[in-house]
Amino acid sequence: DDEQLKLIDTLTQGSGVLDGRYMALTFNLLRGRDLIWNYVVQNYLLGEDYPAFDLLHWNGDTTNLPAKWHHANLENFYRDNLLVQPDAISVEGVPIDLRRIETPAYVQAGREDHIAPCRSVWKLTEQLSGPVRFVLAGSGHIAGVVNPPDANKYQYWTSDTPAPDLSTFEAVAVETKGSWWPDWRRWIEALGADQVAAVGARIPGQGALPAIEDAPGRYVRTR
Repeated sequence: DDEQLKLIDTLTQGSGVLDGRYMALTFNLLRGRDLIWNYVVQNYLLGEDYPAFDLLHWNGDTTNLPAKWHHANLENFYRDNLLVQPDAISVEGVPIDLRRIETPAYVQAGREDHIAPCRSVWKLTEQLSGPVRFVLAGSGHIAGVVNPPDANKYQYWTSDTPAPDLSTFEAVAVETKGSWWPDWRRWIEALGADQVAAVGARIPGQGALPAIEDAPGRYVRTR
């Protein structure tokens, strides 16, 4: 709401930048039991070391955000939900109407995703005019997406029967063990199996855009 937007605006302190640590805290609060209180008990109360966790290590690499962009994003897409209102927003002068998208779409949702809940992701299928394949994958926002087949982890659910809502989809969907990636590959190959070699891939430091400095770059270390 407006009061929360005003509070968030004060966090930038006139710098024009929202500190990435605020975003990290926001995501942690969404799963406070696992990402905050679990460590209070295990580390502070019991004195145990933090366990090695690759995903959380990556999650801790925060990125600062332009304050103006962040405010507009919350205002337009969260408070007012303009993306699903035809022509309510424009990009470079072009009005956006999701209903005009006729390109085949592969819509994947994570069953335990707490950031993009599967019931919210399902609503995208109601906005697009082209053919849609909806896939419900096991696990959450990161592990449910980055799930290479060799890991042989989790599962996913699919259905060739049209469903009016997610509950109906779940009732008729077929479960398949493992990664959803092979399903996506079969889907995209059915649309066009021809493989084309990548052309024009940019080599860092060559061409019109010179390399500024070696990776990871000074901005990564800025606090």
